[in-house]
Amino acid sequence: MNVSYKWLKKYVDIAISPEELATRLTMAGLAVEHTVYLGEGIKGVVVGEILDVQRHPQADKLVVCQVNLGKETVQIVTGATNVKAGQRVPVATVGGELPGGIKMKKASLRGLDSYGMMCSAGELNMDEDLVSPEFRDGILILPPDSPIGANALEVLNLDDTVLEFELTPNRSDCLSVINIAREVGAILDKPVHLPAVEFPETEESIFDIAAVEVRDQDLCNRYTARVVKNVKLGPSPEWMQHFLRCAGVRPINNVVDISNYVMLEMGQPLHTFDYDGLAGHKIIVRRAEAGEKMFTLDGQERTFQNDTLLICDGEKPVAVAGVMGGLETEVTENTKHILIEAARFHPVSIRHTSRNLGLRSESSLRFEKGLDVHNVVHAANRAAQLMVQLAGGEVIAGIIDSFEGEMATPKITLRTKRVNEILGTSLTTADIASIMRRLQFSVEISEHETRVVIPSYRQDITREIDLIEEVARLNGYDKIPLSLPFGPTTEGSKTRFQKYEDRVRDYLTGAGFLEVITYSFINPKDFDRLHLPQDSSLRNVLEIKNPLSDEQSVMRTTLIPGLLETAARNTSRRNLNFALFECGRIFLPHEEKLPDEPLMLGGIVSGKTERGWNWQAQVFDFYFLKGVLAGIFQRSGITDWSLKAESFPSFLHPGRAGNLFVGETYAGFMGEVHPLVQENYGLENRAYVFQVYLKPIMEASLEIAKYTPVPKYPAVDRDMALVVKDTIPARMIEEIIWENGKRILTGVSLFDVYKGAQIPEGCKSLAYSLTFQANDRTLTDEEVSKVFGRIKEKLSLKFGVELR
Repeated sequence: MNVSYKWLKKYVDIAISPEELATRLTMAGLAVEHTVYLGEGIKGVVVGEILDVQRHPQADKLVVCQVNLGKETVQIVTGATNVKAGQRVPVATVGGELPGGIKMKKASLRGLDSYGMMCSAGELNMDEDLVSPEFRDGILILPPDSPIGANALEVLNLDDTVLEFELTPNRSDCLSVINIAREVGAILDKPVHLPAVEFPETEESIFDIAAVEVRDQDLCNRYTARVVKNVKLGPSPEWMQHFLRCAGVRPINNVVDISNYVMLEMGQPLHTFDYDGLAGHKIIVRRAEAGEKMFTLDGQERTFQNDTLLICDGEKPVAVAGVMGGLETEVTENTKHILIEAARFHPVSIRHTSRNLGLRSESSLRFEKGLDVHNVVHAANRAAQLMVQLAGGEVIAGIIDSFEGEMATPKITLRTKRVNEILGTSLTTADIASIMRRLQFSVEISEHETRVVIPSYRQDITREIDLIEEVARLNGYDKIPLSLPFGPTTEGSKTRFQKYEDRVRDYLTGAGFLEVITYSFINPKDFDRLHLPQDSSLRNVLEIKNPLSDEQSVMRTTLIPGLLETAARNTSRRNLNFALFECGRIFLPHEEKLPDEPLMLGGIVSGKTERGWNWQAQVFDFYFLKGVLAGIFQRSGITDWSLKAESFPSFLHPGRAGNLFVGETYAGFMGEVHPLVQENYGLENRAYVFQVYLKPIMEASLEIAKYTPVPKYPAVDRDMALVVKDTIPARMIEEIIWENGKRILTGVSLFDVYKGAQIPEGCKSLAYSLTFQANDRTLTDEEVSKVFGRIKEKLSLKFGVELR
């Protein structure tokens, strides 16, 4: 938002420099990013009158002008083609300066002396895109009543300064010059002089010549219309053009400039229709029909969706509500009668329309932020007043207003004690009330609190804490006392759970895994790709009310879809060897309002490891993944864990998967991805996944590792080769071995699994290495043989095991 310093001075008596004002505004929370002096580097430029124009005798493209500067008449040679006798122009006199350090000197052009230079807009550092088209390629022509010899900077208002504001999203009220003036008045503790809106009306009633019908009140809760007849189009006055240019708006004609001026002044966008171009002299506000079309003011044909709000006449669309007008009802040089639109449209609707059409305007910007519904009629009346003053219009009596709601005035209680507690100040109730009055807020004072009536244009103030912020910034942030924190302080540290999570991450990274982070939002169709039954608990999801897309419309109940998507993306890019893990939360619906969000550890492997000069590549398979999980349990000091092939998820391969338990507590699952699921995700190699709950594993882990001294006495190793049925898991064999090893068995290791010759059908050979050792003595062969024999006996009785 760019605002002229002179424009602000129309409403507030400002006695400080623009730099100081910018500093005061910034310190009060209204940041001024830049202060731009329009006439910086310009000296000695005056208003001159061209008395005579003759062709240069020695050059076809030059003319010789006699120019009256008030105190003298000088000769100036120029190549400009738009100069004529009688015009008044800005002249840089000899000794003057122009931007860029250019100093004017007497010059000789093709044998004739030239005393100065007639200036174009660009030479005066004016934005040529914001001046009238006829002055862009030639000398800038001044109004005919410009005083000869006067300072041209004053005539062109180049002695002004532009304040460039960087507004925060909550201060959309300051997209209005008047509201910025209110801020200035509050900061300087000076009254704000708002323009009085008064004008005569004709005897004719607007209700006899125009009508408004709002069909979609949910998108337009207030629409007003005024009619001004017999306007005379022409250029707007120089002061208005200057204020518009300072704000970055190009002047067009008096009627259009008035609507833009009021929008900037009051923050309420307006639109002016050619009244005679409205079929039936009627306005209908409605949603577009799908595929409906219209030519907008930029000459493009637009096609609308059915959620676009349109302004229509009795037959057709004539404007895109809040964004851009239509070509057929544009104000042109032939326009005589004007219908002024001032409305309040739904912010979200305007945002969607602006984005869908790729149109962004000063108007849509303000509508998107939300407008003051009380300001609509006042802005329409202000525009009508200026059309009377600057375009000779006649205002038809009455205003059409569709508003049917109540104009509630919010009140907030501001407690003096609470203000001082938050700010650390010692302000009195009277001090606080004075600050509120400086902001032009109405107040009611009691002994310990102030009842504040919030004006409708301050939609950012809804709570007591918002008013406390107003007190802080108007009283001065620099007046908030400095104090050191008090009370006991402790060094920040991670919790046991956070430390354990870090250890698991470090272990997996060391095992060759890469960490990934996937979306917590997933596609409900992912459950079908996983071949989950309809009654699966994993389908019980939390739906998102405002999803980014249908593909991200529910919260995940498992990490597996995200890991499989990542694997599919790697596979499609020919990266067939990967080991990935993710540590993230899943979201499970709960009877309470908030869901359960357990932290999960999941992973996926496929392909094989990289080979080296002295080692072969290792295939990522079921046993590799089981070994990784065994490593996690081992490093956590957990020995009572097991893998059971029962009731695992349907997206895992039967016979190659199982559920993980820590003691009797379910901890997760692992296994090979089902071939049909693998096909759904386009995975070329077999993939293996796991997912575990971190909390039960962490709770079962040893926080401090227990030290076991190195035994002083030697160990005895014995090997045992067993023939068992295929249906008997090795885990059950190991349990019997440990149970009967008493106190001297210290290690059991399966080192061979064999099927084939010499092994009966339906059986397998398991070869174990058993380690026996005592802490207090050297074991005898008799002791070891006794325990070894008992183990063989129990295995034979329990499972019918035979020794090879």
